[in-house]
Amino acid sequence: MTPILTIALRNLILRPWRSALLLGGFGIGVGVMIVLLAIGEAMLVQAREERLVGGGDITVLPEGIDVEVLKTGGVGGLFHSIPNARFLFLQLLDSPRNRADVQAVAPQIHGKLLYLTMPDGEQLAVRASGEIPSLSGSVGAMPEVALGTWSDDEYDRQWRNPTPKELRHAIDRFHLPPDDAPDRETWGEWHYFNVVSADGSRWAFITLAVGGDIPAGEWGGQVLVTTHGDGEPDRRFVATVDPELVRFSTHDANVRAGASSVTVLPDGTYRVVAEAQEEESGASVRVDLVVAPAAGAYFPGVELGGSDVVSGYVVPALRARGDGSICIDGTCESLSDVQAYHDHNWGIWRRVEWEWGTARAGDIGILYGRVNPPADVAEPPPLLFYLTDSLGFVALFRPREVSYEDSREVRVDGVSVRVPSRATLADARGSDTVRLDLRVEHATVTDTRSALLQRGDTAAARELVRPYFVQLKARAVVTGTVGGRKLEEEGVGFFEVYRSGNDATSVSGPP
Repeated sequence: MTPILTIALRNLILRPWRSALLLGGFGIGVGVMIVLLAIGEAMLVQAREERLVGGGDITVLPEGIDVEVLKTGGVGGLFHSIPNARFLFLQLLDSPRNRADVQAVAPQIHGKLLYLTMPDGEQLAVRASGEIPSLSGSVGAMPEVALGTWSDDEYDRQWRNPTPKELRHAIDRFHLPPDDAPDRETWGEWHYFNVVSADGSRWAFITLAVGGDIPAGEWGGQVLVTTHGDGEPDRRFVATVDPELVRFSTHDANVRAGASSVTVLPDGTYRVVAEAQEEESGASVRVDLVVAPAAGAYFPGVELGGSDVVSGYVVPALRARGDGSICIDGTCESLSDVQAYHDHNWGIWRRVEWEWGTARAGDIGILYGRVNPPADVAEPPPLLFYLTDSLGFVALFRPREVSYEDSREVRVDGVSVRVPSRATLADARGSDTVRLDLRVEHATVTDTRSALLQRGDTAAARELVRPYFVQLKARAVVTGTVGGRKLEEEGVGFFEVYRSGNDATSVSGPP
C-alpha cells in the first residue's frame, strides 16, 4: 500500500465526518460543472439551429412534419407550409370559442426557401422568415431590434384582423386558367347564390359566370336564373354576354356581365343584380338582392390540380340573410330577412361528377361535397362534411359515402330518371358524431349534354356515365354530439347529384 493511500485511509478512520464533508463538496462541485457544460452545449446547439422557433407554450406544425426535422433543416422540413393559415388563426386558434383557453397566437415562418429573381433574370435561392410583430410580441417571441422600430403595417393588420369586405375580396376573388391547363376553352368560373322565401315554398338560384379560354382566346360571360316553387313549374332565364361587357378581377370578388353584377359593399355584404330572359317565352327576370353573410360562417376554400381535374371551391356565405326582390315581367316578390347562401367555383371539368349539399338548421350551417373523378382515373375521395355555428367553425368530418333511396321518378325529354327521395350520411371522429338525414321535397333534372347547367358548367357532351344533373330541395335534420354539444336541428337545404336515365332500381351508396 502506497504512503498516500495509507494516509487517506487513516484520515478517513480517525476523522470520518470531516472526510465525508470533503467528499460531498467535491461531488457537488463535479455535478455543477457537468450541468454548466450541458447548458453551454445546449445553447451552442440552439444557436446553430436556425429553424428553431421560439415563444408560446404550443407550436402548431403542418401534419407529418417532425419537430426534430424542422429544427435541423432536413429535407422534410424544407418546403413546409400550413394551408389556409389565416383561417386556422381566425376560426380555430384565436376564435371566440377558445378565448378562455388561448391567450395569444402568433403565426411564424422561419427559413422558408424562396427564389429571388434579379432584374437581369438571374434567380437566387434565399431563406426568408416572416411574422407579425404585435403577435410575436404577445407570445414572448419578438426578436430584438438592433436599430429603429418594427411594428405592424397595414398588410399585417389585414391578415390578423380583416374587415368583412377585405375578407370577402381575399377569399372570393376570380382566377385565370393555369398556363399549362388542358382544354383551356372549357374553363369556367362563377358566383352562385340561392335564396328561399320566408315560408320555404319558393326559391331561386342565381349564377354569374365567365368561361372559355380567358383572356386571350374565345370567352364570354353568362347569367342564369332559375325559379322554383312547390306545385309550380321550374322557370329558366338565361343571358349571354360578350367579353367586352364583362369585368372580373383576380384581386377582388366584384364581377359584371352586361347589366348583371355582383358587388361587395363596404360592410361586406353582397349586392346581386341579375337580368335575363326565359328561354321559351322570352319573359324577363330582374333580381336585386343584398346577401349578408353571417359572421364566421364561411368555408375558406380548396383547390384541386392535376392532369384530369383543375378545380377550386370556396363558400364565403354558408349561412346568410337575403333582402330584396325578384321580378318576372314586372311582377315582383319582395324578400326580407330570408335564408340565403353563396359559393364560388372555378376550374376545368372533364368527365367528372360531384356530390354537394348545403343546409341551414337553427344556427348550424351544413356543407358537404366531393368531386368524383372518372371511374378509370381514381376512386372517389371521402366527402368533406363541414359544420359552423354562431361562433364560426365547429367541426370537420370525412364520411365515405351518402346513402340514397332513389324512389322518385322525373321525366326529362321522354326519359325516366330515378332520383333520390331520401338520403343519409354519418360519421364519427373520436367522441364527436354527426348524422344528416334528408327528406327530398322537390327535384329538378337537367340533361348535361344539351343545356347550360345552373352552376355555370357549359361543356356539352362531357362523356358522363350519368349525364342527368339532379338538383334537390330537402328538409335536413342534423343530429349527433360535437364538442360536448348535442345536435338536434332541422332546416331547409339544397343538394346535387348525377344520375343515369331509365334506372330500374334504387341506389344505396355512392352514385
